[in-house]
Amino acid sequence: CLPDYDLEKYYEFSDAFFLNNAISNLYEPGSTFKPFIMAAALEEKKLKPTDVYNEEGPIDIGKYTIRTWDNKYEGRISATRILEKSSNVGMVWVGEKLGDKNIISYLKKFGMDTATGIDLQGEAKPIFKTNNQWYPIDYATATFGQGIAVTPIQMITAFSSLINGGELIQPRIVKKIISGDSEKEVDKKVLRKTISVNTSEAIKKMLYSTVENGEYKWVKPEGYKIGGKTGTAQIPIAGSYEASKTIASFIGFAPINNPKFIALVVLREPKTSIYGSETAAPLFFDIAKDLFVYYNIGPED
Repeated sequence: CLPDYDLEKYYEFSDAFFLNNAISNLYEPGSTFKPFIMAAALEEKKLKPTDVYNEEGPIDIGKYTIRTWDNKYEGRISATRILEKSSNVGMVWVGEKLGDKNIISYLKKFGMDTATGIDLQGEAKPIFKTNNQWYPIDYATATFGQGIAVTPIQMITAFSSLINGGELIQPRIVKKIISGDSEKEVDKKVLRKTISVNTSEAIKKMLYSTVENGEYKWVKPEGYKIGGKTGTAQIPIAGSYEASKTIASFIGFAPINNPKFIALVVLREPKTSIYGSETAAPLFFDIAKDLFVYYNIGPED
């Protein structure tokens, strides 16, 4: 584990050496954030998975131009296809249908404005703009996970609510307290509902389709139905984004019908490729193979 330090002289090292990246570091999630906005639009009945958007080309928001990641456009595509091909312009359309007030409301509902309160020391507090600090470009980029900063534990906590029927659950490290002959289970604490069960079922199917029909064909464990989403976020440097430096990620879960695990892979400035689909995703599927064995989950097909 790096950075490492001398255990006998730990006091000579700064706090940076003891940080837990899962709870202490903020990052921009990129396209792994898209399912939150899509689920919110479904919940508010602003669209259905089969609704069609005409992806004609780049779109302008004030002085800014938003493009797809590969600057290719397919014309008429469904809301599900927007997630499959990870269309930024499609997500701006989804955000416009959802509405600015609802975007902020759902970001708060998913817990993006507060720390999770996990029972570990050193959790970072998120930076969340006040309502009057949001401009049209901020609403647009939030729909595809740029200009938003979260911790990995925030991300995985919120994403779990998308696939568990809409329950935002307080994350815990301690499952049981054993003292002598007594045992006390730590009760599950549901903070609030984020989406309905019906919306949860719909977004799970969309995320399964995203893995099956996405732009990149991965070597997946055979016979298993896995849902998930890639993310590639450019890193902000000195007030602007550096195209060659990215945070690549993948968040996934399985099985689809009754998820037993969720995992998030985040890579900062990967060298072999800047894209999450080519770096973080293959790592996730390698981890998933071990998790299927660990949890004794048999193939579904």
